[in-house]
Amino acid sequence: MAKVLFVAPPYKCWGVQVIGTWPPLQLAYAAGAAIDAGHEARIFDAMNKGIKFEGIRSEIQSFAPDIVMTLDYLPVSGAISTATVPAALKVLAIAKEVDPSIATVIGGPHPTFMYEDILAGYPAVDFVIRGEIEETISELFTSIDSADLSTVAGIAYRSDGKTTTTSIRPHIADLDSLRPAWHLLDWDDYRYNVYPWGRMASILTTRGCMMACSFCSHKMFWRDDWRARDPEKVVDEIRLLVDEYAVEFITLIDPYPTYDRQRWERQLDLIIEADIGVHLLMETRVEDIIRDEDILHKYKAAKIIHMYLGAESSSDEMLASLNKGTNVEMNKKAIDLLREHDIMTETSFMIGFPTETWESIDSTINEAIRLNPDIAVFPILTPMPFTQLYEDSKDRIRVSDWAKYNLITPIIEPHDMSLEDVYRALAKCYMTFYSHKMKEIFALEDGFKRRYMISAFEQMMKDYGEHFDFLGEMPHGMPGIGGRKG
Repeated sequence: MAKVLFVAPPYKCWGVQVIGTWPPLQLAYAAGAAIDAGHEARIFDAMNKGIKFEGIRSEIQSFAPDIVMTLDYLPVSGAISTATVPAALKVLAIAKEVDPSIATVIGGPHPTFMYEDILAGYPAVDFVIRGEIEETISELFTSIDSADLSTVAGIAYRSDGKTTTTSIRPHIADLDSLRPAWHLLDWDDYRYNVYPWGRMASILTTRGCMMACSFCSHKMFWRDDWRARDPEKVVDEIRLLVDEYAVEFITLIDPYPTYDRQRWERQLDLIIEADIGVHLLMETRVEDIIRDEDILHKYKAAKIIHMYLGAESSSDEMLASLNKGTNVEMNKKAIDLLREHDIMTETSFMIGFPTETWESIDSTINEAIRLNPDIAVFPILTPMPFTQLYEDSKDRIRVSDWAKYNLITPIIEPHDMSLEDVYRALAKCYMTFYSHKMKEIFALEDGFKRRYMISAFEQMMKDYGEHFDFLGEMPHGMPGIGGRKG
């Protein structure tokens, strides 16, 4: 039996983690697999505890693990987790400093594709798990001291000074056979910071995505695969989280939970029937919202209160270039349908394309105002190093520090704008949209939507001045949001 310490690396970024603290679900799955294989496991969530590297050093010294594992991890989506890689690698370097005999392991999308760079450039890393982690963990941790690891599928490591890879592991056939180690989490750390506030969890009801968006890693990481859990088991898990851990909000962090209409409607029916009383947040694609127009009342009855949609652009041409498979009018219809059913909408509009201009920035802002989601976010187009977007944008990429691949730092320099211009444009997008939106929200009668929206804006703007201080005061009409008043 090995002692295994799973570490969520200390990384914080305005935008991605702004409205809540989500438990590290992927590490909970990893720890569950280790426990099922007979090992002792501990999760140390430095990210959500706000603990820096010296605190991690102390934890490693105290626990004295045989194995330390970390992931390129962000709490909502594995598709954009490259930014956490430097912090994850530093965690493993500290483990080796504490005790060189500790075996160090990293997994996740970025290491899956960039394992050669990691093993060549970071001697503190012993093993890279490529792809889905749980079954690989079960075999690797049991065989980690073996002289021959060639039979452990799904890993990369050094052998005689050279990078060695084993065969790709088939995906897990039965997702319900996996058991997250919920009991290893400190549940006081996980809060949804938006009205009516409360303890937050996240679950996966499916894994995989077959859509070909050029900026996303899901299709590549999951190898065009999509698998679903038994809807009844999902309800059992929701009930467990509510009854055992007093969870009040649950985010479905699946990249594409609604793909199978029949299964999805069954999932909704079972959640409604169970009447567990927990609020749900999720994301899906706009075409599925349109497809489900006749059952959106079930979304509402299942207590889905917040829906994230990727609008991404103000033009059909740009959406086609991103392989989104949607158009701007589909975006509009999906948002309108959700509004009719009183489901909060959060919609993303990317900026920072190679062809970006101040005129196209204004078009994006105007499109966001036209679509009028409850919450708009403006991620900067970020070419993750293993995506088609990275290949297509190589001649315009100006930043190589992975820690800055965080959706708020300009990476691609447009032909007609500087990186500083893109950063200023990002601030302009937020300021202009929310100066319009706040007037609408403050005009609402007091009730759930008004309180929800105002509390969400307070969280979004909490650190706004720190990131966009060069713009001066907040726009008129946004009193009391964050640390600035205008």
